[in-house]
Amino acid sequence: MSTPRLRHGDRVALVCASSAVPEERLEPAVNAVKALGLEPALYPSCYYVNRNGNFAASDAQRARDVMDAFLDPAIQGVLSIRGGYGAGRLLPMLDLDAIAASGKFFSGYSDVTALHIPLNDRGLTTWHTVMPSTEYYKEVDQFTMDELRWALFDGDPKVLPYPEGWVAETLVPGAAEGKLVGGNLSLLAASLGTPWEIETEGNILFLEDIGEEPYRIDGMLTHLRNAGKLDCCAGVVLGYWTDCVPADDTPTLSLDEVIAELLGGLKCPVLKNIPCGHFLPSLALPLGAKVRLNATKQNLEVLE
Repeated sequence: MSTPRLRHGDRVALVCASSAVPEERLEPAVNAVKALGLEPALYPSCYYVNRNGNFAASDAQRARDVMDAFLDPAIQGVLSIRGGYGAGRLLPMLDLDAIAASGKFFSGYSDVTALHIPLNDRGLTTWHTVMPSTEYYKEVDQFTMDELRWALFDGDPKVLPYPEGWVAETLVPGAAEGKLVGGNLSLLAASLGTPWEIETEGNILFLEDIGEEPYRIDGMLTHLRNAGKLDCCAGVVLGYWTDCVPADDTPTLSLDEVIAELLGGLKCPVLKNIPCGHFLPSLALPLGAKVRLNATKQNLEVLE
């Protein structure tokens, strides 16, 4: 399936499959989407008054919003307004085949990884991008906004750029091609053993996370390895590990040591430190699209 893209003036759904949107961020987020040249349509899960505990709304309402947005012919794209927690609860309630068949643009990251995984598996390219009420409801850097606009309106093949002075790192040299999959490590690990398990065979696996101590990262990477999800990868790309530091003075491997021990011995190329994940500046990544990873030259090229 070709990479979905939007045009200026398109009507896009704003939905929240996870945590509630802070009230004070909703109007700025809507205005930020309008400033991109799109016409936002707000669904009930965007409104704080509909929250259910920490969730944006009940599971049934959030699932209904997602389905309605994808199946409404008047909607050209679906933007996750934020992440948080809870998208995985919706999976049994969604017609993922119908969502994928819609061919619509879909973006978000973090907890939204739970939705990216099964949609990529069904052939829909989805986008790992910053989100309206998480980042660009307020002014962010030009690099990030250029990448967001490329994802929304262009999406054509290119070697992904880095911010000025940025240095990626080769962990395992080599080059490979494959479908780009992945996202937030904790969501990928949680998918194992479910009907929506991450498929890594022959694919380029992207990983990032936030707020996890090194021993937790170790546990999740070990879980992926023990489930056979690392040995069959065509390649691995690592983004930001934001605030992934030990909580106290208990002796621990550093995050770099964890990554080196668990990924440094893979027989596929591994590239570290690309600017994507829970920090800025951030690339936009087309999950489900074919890419070429050259870890030796420290670059990632979108091929379709």
